[in-house]
Amino acid sequence: MRDDVRALTMAAALTATGVFHLVRPQTYDWMIPPELGPARPWVLGSGVVELGTAALLAVPATRRAGGWAAVALLVGVLPAHAQTVRATRHRPGKLAVALARIPFQVPMVAAALRVARPSGIR
Repeated sequence: MRDDVRALTMAAALTATGVFHLVRPQTYDWMIPPELGPARPWVLGSGVVELGTAALLAVPATRRAGGWAAVALLVGVLPAHAQTVRATRHRPGKLAVALARIPFQVPMVAAALRVARPSGIR
């Protein structure tokens, strides 16, 4: 996949999830580890970060920065993935879904790295 298509695809996905975080934050509240304090600021903040990252990815002049922002964002949501595993550990079907989501972070981080470090720049 060409770097610009990859970046625009990521921008579209992050725009959708960012909007959803802001419009329906209650959907995500339970995913925030209680050790981090109140969930709502984390959920709303992540929505804003997703939209900001999407904007960086969408503009060619800021695309590399957007790739690095996407890497940080995708790594930063790992505690939420761990919390979903913890919260669903006694519900086998939901636990399977929670566990299945985690490996998908690897190709997404790899794609973000490809945007951050385009093929001509290493």
